Order: sequence, then structure tokens, then C-alpha cells
Amino acid sequence: MRVINLSSGSDGNLTYIESEHSKILVDDGLSCKETENRLSLLDVSGNDIDAIVLTHEHIDHIKGVDVFSKKYNIPVYAHNEVWPGLNDKFKRVEDKNKKIFVDTFEVGDFVIEPVEIPHDVKCFGFSILNGGKKVCVLTDLGHTNEKIFQHMKGANLAYIEANHDLQMLKNCAKYPLSLKMRIAGKNGHLSNDASADFIEKMVNSGTKQIVLSHLSKETNSPEIAYNYICEKLEKKGLVEGQTFKIDVALTRPTTIFRLK
Repeated sequence: MRVINLSSGSDGNLTYIESEHSKILVDDGLSCKETENRLSLLDVSGNDIDAIVLTHEHIDHIKGVDVFSKKYNIPVYAHNEVWPGLNDKFKRVEDKNKKIFVDTFEVGDFVIEPVEIPHDVKCFGFSILNGGKKVCVLTDLGHTNEKIFQHMKGANLAYIEANHDLQMLKNCAKYPLSLKMRIAGKNGHLSNDASADFIEKMVNSGTKQIVLSHLSKETNSPEIAYNYICEKLEKKGLVEGQTFKIDVALTRPTTIFRLK
């Protein structure tokens, strides 16, 4: 498998995953043109994409879907409970390309397992399996629980939200109190602190590669998230760079991972 996050954060989310026979996108929150540009860095065309798999209806996850799906005749997969929030937003996606799932489904040689996660709209995380390897995408959630962990545990590669630093969120003059409460709430976004707790469990379950994802540009930074989480894990005896590694997803393409 070849996996790369092409954009992460409130300006747009896009993850590309390929196997020997299949190529998919998890979310597409960039314009069609920008999606094309970023895929071209991988020598991939829109004609190569077998499916777009959506987590939820927010614009930073679906911005490019309508035009991109129409232009390249790409199936769009979303959970049965997510589609009601998408239908009015997708005017160009053809009916034949609106794919509904309620449980585990397949795209080519990928097996995709959804798990509902707590957000302020219906939202799902995914485990994507191929050839004995497991990639997880877990963003846009206010808290984790045992069901989510059992679904994600043992992933070879996991994209996990680390949205905000709690003190930076508290002190952010740009955000009204109502927004701060939404972000920090049980159906908002994971803080660096909560992310570290979940990563600890993931690493102890065997995950070797973590990518901190969906960082806020107003209330977090790659350096703050990485340093805070590494320091907290080190206090638990888990030293980054020894048995596991942590990367940070940015608003631009970052690390390409190859799982063999």
C-alpha cells in the first residue's frame, strides 16, 4: 500500500491510499483543480481513482467531491446516515455513483470498515485493510471510547486528530466562547491531550506509525502538537523514534508511507 495525506486541517482534508489494484480518496475537501494538482505529484490522474470515501458532510471534507466525481465518473461512498446531509450539496454526482454503506464494504481489493465517531454531525472513521495491512483514519471527533479503540487497534498506520492545544483554545481571541465550547465539547474535536491518551493505547496495541491530523491553524501548531504529545508519551515510557514514530499532517502533501 502507498498512503499519503495531501491536505489536513480546516482548509481541506484529502488522503490518498493505493494498493496494487485499487486507488481511493478518503474525503476531498479541496477544489477539483487542486485535487488534480496534488494527485499529479504522485503521477495519479482522476481517471485512476476508484472511489471517494467520505467521513461526513462538512465542507472541509467534501468541497471537491461534486465536480471531481462528475468529471471522472467516480463513485462516492458515504454512510446511510451521512447521505441526508450530502444530497443537497451534491448537484453533479450522478445517482449511479451515490454509494451507500451501513457496515463493512469493499472497493476493489480494499476492505473498508467504518466506525461511528462522536461529532456534531453524523461522522465515521475508517479502517482500510489490504494484504494484511491496516490503515486507520480518525479525525473530527470530540472524544474516543472503547468501541473506537477496538476498531482501530493494531493499525500499521493511523491518522489521528490532534486538533487543538487546550490553553491556546482558551486564550484564542478570534473565537467566540460558543465556538470554543463546541470545539472542546464531547462532539467537537480532539485536543493534543486527548490525542496523546488515545495514541498511547494505539502504540501499546502495536501501531508503529502515527500521523497527527486535522490541526487547527488558530489554536495549535505542528511543533506544539508534536512536542506536547511526545513529552506526554515519554512520561509513560513510550519514546518516539524507538518502537514507534510520529509525523504531522499539514495543509500541503507530506510523508508518503509504503506498507509492504
